[in-house]
Amino acid sequence: MQTEGRNAVLELLKSGATIEKIMLEREPQGSLNKIFAQARSAGVRVQFVDRRTLDKHSVTGRHQGCIAFSTDYKYFDLEDIISSARPGSGFVVVCDGIEDVHNLGSIIRVAECAGADGVVIPSHNCASVTESVVRISAGAANHIKVARVNSLGNAVKKLKDAGFWLYALEADGSDIYSADLSGNVALVVGGEDSGVKKLLRSECDFTLSIPLRGKVNSLNASVALGIAAYEVVKTRL
Repeated sequence: MQTEGRNAVLELLKSGATIEKIMLEREPQGSLNKIFAQARSAGVRVQFVDRRTLDKHSVTGRHQGCIAFSTDYKYFDLEDIISSARPGSGFVVVCDGIEDVHNLGSIIRVAECAGADGVVIPSHNCASVTESVVRISAGAANHIKVARVNSLGNAVKKLKDAGFWLYALEADGSDIYSADLSGNVALVVGGEDSGVKKLLRSECDFTLSIPLRGKVNSLNASVALGIAAYEVVKTRL
């Protein structure tokens, strides 16, 4: 869905809709600066373009220097994921700072293929489930519950209260191949640059690492999750 015009885009930002990106005219002035500030606060990606590009994408011809692209994806509540999880063998994936749409789409695909009950993402500083993410997930986003929460810290506490063990995937943790991943499990995966943030990591019960044998010292977030997720799957066989 495409929204054009300054007031319309501001209202869209206030609505909490899932916005894939906002195109803004370079060197914004007046209310365009307000749109930019609100978009940054909401964690929405902003692309600065010249007026010719805006004219090319405009449907109405009245873009006023801004066009927003949003999706109608319907999120679930975290409680929906918890209540539908299999008793004693629930499996949830928590994303912290996954800003790249390709990574989020791949993570959702891995989670669905591994039989996870749901994926939890924050409403700020994380990619949202857009048409691009659905496409990259190979449609998996339409078959797994995704919850978008205001606070990952509160979400983690709710998962703990529901009987989940929280495992952060980080470079300096215990060997994942020695871990007991039975029971209710929530895997926490962070962005490639920042990893799982310190505060959230302190809320986790364990930190797990995947042994690396090559010269590169890190794995793509979705690849790391794939390895960890299927260690969880092994306990369900």
